[in-house]
Amino acid sequence: MKLISTNPARNYEAIGEVEISTDQEIKEKVDLAHKAKTPWKELGIKKRIKLLKPIYTEFQNRSDEIAKLISLEIGKPIMGSLAEVNSGLKKFKWFMDNGEQALKDEITHEDDNSVHKIIYEPFGLTAVITPWNYPFGMAVWGIIPNLIVGNTVVFKISEECPLVGKFIEKMLKNHDLPNGVFSEIYGGGDIGEKLAQSDINFIWFTGSSKVGQLLYQTAAKKFIKVIFEMGGSNPCIVFEDVNIPSAIQIIYNDRFQNCGQSCDALKRLIVHESVFERVILELTKLVKTKKIGDPLNKNTDLGSLVAKRQLILLQQQLKDALVKGAKLIIGGKTPQNLKGAFFEPTILTNITKDMRVWKEEVFGPVLPVVTFKTEEEAIKLANDTIYGLGSRIISKDIERAKRVALKIEAGTVEINQANRWLPVNPFGGYKKSGMGREHGIVGFRELCQLKVISMSK
Repeated sequence: MKLISTNPARNYEAIGEVEISTDQEIKEKVDLAHKAKTPWKELGIKKRIKLLKPIYTEFQNRSDEIAKLISLEIGKPIMGSLAEVNSGLKKFKWFMDNGEQALKDEITHEDDNSVHKIIYEPFGLTAVITPWNYPFGMAVWGIIPNLIVGNTVVFKISEECPLVGKFIEKMLKNHDLPNGVFSEIYGGGDIGEKLAQSDINFIWFTGSSKVGQLLYQTAAKKFIKVIFEMGGSNPCIVFEDVNIPSAIQIIYNDRFQNCGQSCDALKRLIVHESVFERVILELTKLVKTKKIGDPLNKNTDLGSLVAKRQLILLQQQLKDALVKGAKLIIGGKTPQNLKGAFFEPTILTNITKDMRVWKEEVFGPVLPVVTFKTEEEAIKLANDTIYGLGSRIISKDIERAKRVALKIEAGTVEINQANRWLPVNPFGGYKKSGMGREHGIVGFRELCQLKVISMSK
């Protein structure tokens, strides 16, 4: 069977196809990965990194091709796609430059009679399952650290971007990786579930909380470890002492980048009542300046959503809010001159807690805005979610911001203009936003078994 890739920004026209992986192909790739895992582990981290460097170089040399594929398959503006590829390459390089140091043996105790140390060993075969919203970036996050620590990988990319997946597979196989160390399968969620049910040792997954919970049940039956980064409904608290022009740009970028299709996007804006009207006014002015259109045009600010199903879901969430009394400030519809999964950047006020735009993750350019009076109320609103991925606090009072940050139930908190996206920083969430952490030394060690060796002298 074929998996057809379509362009959501050109009325869903077909742009390519790949073969959906059969049960037999999945089994064969899993078996090969198991055969490769011991020699791959025993090769040692220096040699593993050496084998990955030419792959990094080829990705770097072909970054424009990767970016164009991303824009064609998911509707992301080309400048955003290039930024994704560049960011992914920076992380790839950081992983290679820092993996050996992160995983070196750690002496825990030494005396005249003995030495005790921790060593970090691979789990074995990792199923890496990634989403469509950052197809190259997520692939790098999942595949490269696993290969560096010595795990073999069977990779499944989202069915929305199989051509990006094919490109990644080709690049990895263009070089001298031993047979079975990396392979890729293709298809929908059922294929990902078949991979998870296979004879694997570890699951690395980024995607929705719903799918993550299903995979967690599968992992529990197998009694294997998982690293999950799932949904989010990030709050941004804007205090009364805010520098509004600066804050507006931060808010816009956090909410509307990638057409709002990021797990870690700002999804609930919580504004002090004294500056609420001005924040809404200035944010609306900025939104009006943005261009929606062809993702391949470098002047486009917002492309399309990834698929028609995503557009329908967003429309349903918006309709629910409007029926329950939300006020539409701007946006709320598809542009008449564009065919495909386009949707205008949208701002809503008069939000109540029973609305889907407040309770659910909104994966699109819709921003609900609420007010608060006190610091305690702001914290309560921020934490009023089943998610806990990221958050932001905007205030000139740094002591207050730090105090509030300690009370936010989220894996990361950014204060003012700070950007947490450094590869040294662990990334992950509280509650239904996931478990475990990616990136940094912590992220490397999450991919490993810890073994203690105690030796007499």
